[in-house]
Amino acid sequence: MPGYEAIAKMIDHSLLNPTLTDEEIIAGCELAKTYHVATVCVRPSDVLLAQSLLKDSDVLVTTVIGFPHGTTTTAAKLAEAKEAIVNGCKELDVVLHIGKLRSGDLDYVEKDLRAVIELAHSSNVKVKVIFENTYLTKEQIISATLICNQVNADWVKTSTGYAGGGATDEDLRIMRQYALPHIQVKAAGGVRTLQRALEVRALGCTRFGATATKAILDELNSGLSQEHPTQSGY
Repeated sequence: MPGYEAIAKMIDHSLLNPTLTDEEIIAGCELAKTYHVATVCVRPSDVLLAQSLLKDSDVLVTTVIGFPHGTTTTAAKLAEAKEAIVNGCKELDVVLHIGKLRSGDLDYVEKDLRAVIELAHSSNVKVKVIFENTYLTKEQIISATLICNQVNADWVKTSTGYAGGGATDEDLRIMRQYALPHIQVKAAGGVRTLQRALEVRALGCTRFGATATKAILDELNSGLSQEHPTQSGY
């Protein structure tokens, strides 16, 4: 069994549901702080709140850009990214333009992503590129991954979690196979148990999105306590 930190620091705790209240965002940030996850991924309007709650913790704040369809203009994505960075985000999850990718307009997809990534990297902010694989063919997933190699993305990510489907083993294998070694893979959609977290880890993922953070890490901590009765995961 991996150690507690090895799994906890794979988790981007997702707080993206459009119906979440301020109180639920606060509770989610407090949970993330208690469980020492990697980041909380909040809606753009919640970045300042999350940053105020997590500024003295080891949990980073991230948000989404062009969410959930990637169809906003490049200028709009850049404006979102600039605001998020100013407000304290250290990572951004940007949705590529799904329709342009499916249309075969790879030049548009590349230029759109490159603009956001270069802006982010100039401020030492990392970028995950969301594909939304449920809408894509294998060839389109490969094309998207190769574009991410060209624009120096930090992660390739399977999905938003809001389009149905999720992170399938086959998609993760393809993304890991075609991404350059230094580009990481994030699974999003369907990682709700410790077993699934271990499976995506074995497939090469370094991050996964989760709303079931507490259940996953409580199960992990219980297993570690049984292996090492005097140790606690957090």
